[in-house]
Amino acid sequence: MDLADFRKEYSDRGLRREELNADPVAQFSEWFQQATDLHVHEPNAMTLATVDEDGMPFQRTVLLKYYDKDGFVFFTNYSSRKSKQIAVNPKVSLLFPWITLERQVIVQGTAEKISSAESLKYFTSRPRESQIGAWVSNQSEVITSRKFLMQKLAEIREKFNHGEIPLPSFWGGYRVQPQSIEFWQGGPARLHDRFLYQKTDSEWNISRLSP
Repeated sequence: MDLADFRKEYSDRGLRREELNADPVAQFSEWFQQATDLHVHEPNAMTLATVDEDGMPFQRTVLLKYYDKDGFVFFTNYSSRKSKQIAVNPKVSLLFPWITLERQVIVQGTAEKISSAESLKYFTSRPRESQIGAWVSNQSEVITSRKFLMQKLAEIREKFNHGEIPLPSFWGGYRVQPQSIEFWQGGPARLHDRFLYQKTDSEWNISRLSP
């Protein structure tokens, strides 16, 4: 299929240097709030890119669960493919594709496990079925069928039929500590506005990039 003529002209919303917050996390928070206010579907959905031991890149969509000045936090099975790749190479990239707003945010940084106490705090806030789901799935492992998965679900439900569900030892969060954050705003004639924040010591330098 030839998609050469499949194109959309971006608006002239623009992004100017004087509009940017000096702190990229604060700037992200402003854009995230706008995405939420404008009802972007799953604004916390982000593409996580990792690399395996052979240099092969992998991408998947995960959900940002919270963020602060120290970084961006997501949760997963510590035995999953992404976790094994992070163990080999903790350098990762996050992409927030807010297409309807003609915006992207790209975060590059280092992923590290958060504390068990921090993981437990989030785990206990999850719906009970989500807690059970964490116990059911050996994420990224080959399974024989959907039926096998549902049988295991029934077993785990029975096992934890009464009382609280404990935090699995193989499940928890990662915090991506940003080293650079790029804000991309679509523009007419493909002349997009791009600003890159790069961390040097305790400061952030801001550069405008060519589209």
